[in-house]
Amino acid sequence: MRLVQTSRHICSLAAVLTVAVTASAPATGWAASLPAADGHRPSAGSAPALPGSLSALSWVVADAGSGQVLAQHDAHLRLPPASTLKTLFAVTVLPRLPASRVHLVRESDLAGMGDGSSQVGVVPGLRYATRDLWRGVFLRSGNDAVHVLAAMNGGWQHTAEQMQLTAKRLGASDTHVVSPDGYDAPGQVSSARDLVVFARAGLTDPAFAKYCATSVAEFPSGMDSRGHSGPPFEIQNTNRLLTGTPDVAPYPGLIGVKNGYTTNAGNTLVTAARRQGRTLIVSVMNPQAGSVYEEARALLDWGFTAAGRVKPVAALPPLRARTVSAAGAVHRPAPAPARLAPQMPRTRPMPQAQEDSLPGPGLTATLLGALAALAAAPWFLRRRYRMRIRRSHL
Repeated sequence: MRLVQTSRHICSLAAVLTVAVTASAPATGWAASLPAADGHRPSAGSAPALPGSLSALSWVVADAGSGQVLAQHDAHLRLPPASTLKTLFAVTVLPRLPASRVHLVRESDLAGMGDGSSQVGVVPGLRYATRDLWRGVFLRSGNDAVHVLAAMNGGWQHTAEQMQLTAKRLGASDTHVVSPDGYDAPGQVSSARDLVVFARAGLTDPAFAKYCATSVAEFPSGMDSRGHSGPPFEIQNTNRLLTGTPDVAPYPGLIGVKNGYTTNAGNTLVTAARRQGRTLIVSVMNPQAGSVYEEARALLDWGFTAAGRVKPVAALPPLRARTVSAAGAVHRPAPAPARLAPQMPRTRPMPQAQEDSLPGPGLTATLLGALAALAAAPWFLRRRYRMRIRRSHL
């Protein structure tokens, strides 16, 4: 049995501390601070022009440290977020569940999962550590892992309500949570601005930052009642700006965060990169022509060039609250405090497929993971059969 080599990218503590700087609050309400249609007001003669090929319905470029919004387009447009909503799920639930906690998955934990949901390969009747389930969420965007973590957190509806309260506390007023995994549901919306708020809050948590920056990891086949497990299998992050593919080059300095896709939401992405001590967060929702990754790349390039040369058009809410992530306490020698700080969607009908359905290595990894889980099943059945025979002779 050969174990696949795990390769993980861990964000530096310096990046976490930089993002955790408290942002100054806007002087007036968000409605008063909204700029004109494209949201970009460069200072005269000094700022670079915005990329000319942007087709997304909504996007934002923000400085994670200062909270300044450098440019935006329809930042408060309420749209289906797809799996980018998992950022809010993680910000809400990560501090509540110790990373070392082991959970026995029941059939009821996975009940109600949407058709075509992306999955990492969680098997009912087996045990998984919380930290492995989080890798399934961040890397493979596994709705099965989200369902299990929500069950551990008190249930699906309870988790959705907690997420809504977290969004309110963070000042994310455009978000309405129905399905914690981001699967399309009537009335579930967020905005490019709110996705940046969630990513910024998440990056202040060392555990969140570590998970979202991991390119490749091993996912366990699960433990049976005697603590035995089959071989693990490799999972790869579906964020192509992080991992790179033949058609998408990895972005230098990228530190996460989360991508998403449904036929209703289109492609969505909230991502962050660090360069020369500055961390920028970009969100892109539903490009109508270009690639979500290339539009995000263009906005990141523009942001790093324009920072300090363009007049901010708005400000993100201040990071108010502090918490200690239970997961962060496990991953680090000592607990690391982290500073946290109805419009109808203009989209197509409800989806039949969820998450990163475009062809590429991510889809291949999912299929390989499923095959590995199936391959491990006979091993467990044979063990259980031998145990029954042994008991029958006692």
